[in-house]
Amino acid sequence: MDPASILSATEHFDRAAINIGFATLFDLLDGRVARMTNATSEFGLELDSIADVISFGIAPAVLAFAWGYGQVPELHKIGWVASFLFVICGALRLARFNVQARRPAPNLPPKNPKVDKKAFVGMPIPIAAAMVASIVHAWPRPLRHISDFSLPLSITSHAFAVGMVALVVSLAFLMISTIRYQSFKNVNITSNPRILIMTIALLVTAIWFYSQASLLIISTVYAAHGVILKLWSMFRIRRDDSSAELESKTEADTRGSLPET
Repeated sequence: MDPASILSATEHFDRAAINIGFATLFDLLDGRVARMTNATSEFGLELDSIADVISFGIAPAVLAFAWGYGQVPELHKIGWVASFLFVICGALRLARFNVQARRPAPNLPPKNPKVDKKAFVGMPIPIAAAMVASIVHAWPRPLRHISDFSLPLSITSHAFAVGMVALVVSLAFLMISTIRYQSFKNVNITSNPRILIMTIALLVTAIWFYSQASLLIISTVYAAHGVILKLWSMFRIRRDDSSAELESKTEADTRGSLPET
């Protein structure tokens, strides 16, 4: 491929990633605007889900394939499977969210996770799409031309492609998992508006001047925090169980060592 074609492809991939980013931003705002204007409806909920499947399911799946692992012959078939799995799991995630949004929490069957407005059950599909888009935005040049630009630790194009396949599959399963992700709906905006304004200003400034690094860091931190909190909670439960077992054993040994009267 000649340099002009590489430059054109780089520009198109970067624009596609940026458009997914804007779609993520608008998705965060449309629900709040609808609630503020009292314009929510069942039709709007279904239409929003269809738009989300296209914007955050099909678009990032095709982008990851066309930009990344689809250009590696050894990963062509498995790449289609990974992208298809991403779309299917994203659609299932949206369907589960719609069902939970309509169903009151006390009437949930025991097997279904309880609806909690403070957290999302499973990774939200816009975050999964933003994760893929932020990687492409950070390195927009086609993956098979990875030797033309630098990567951390001198990663080869084949290794990067394998990592992208693993990432897309992992994001797909995280979307249909029961791992909880913070929704930040419980944040009290009126409690300390100065901190909120400063935080938003810093984020906007970082994204404006260092969009590649800042967007990649933000999406990575949010995508990873649910898994980290889940592992931490499992560790705490296991540690508490071990402590309780040790205390009960110590108490039993103490009772057994007391002299009989």
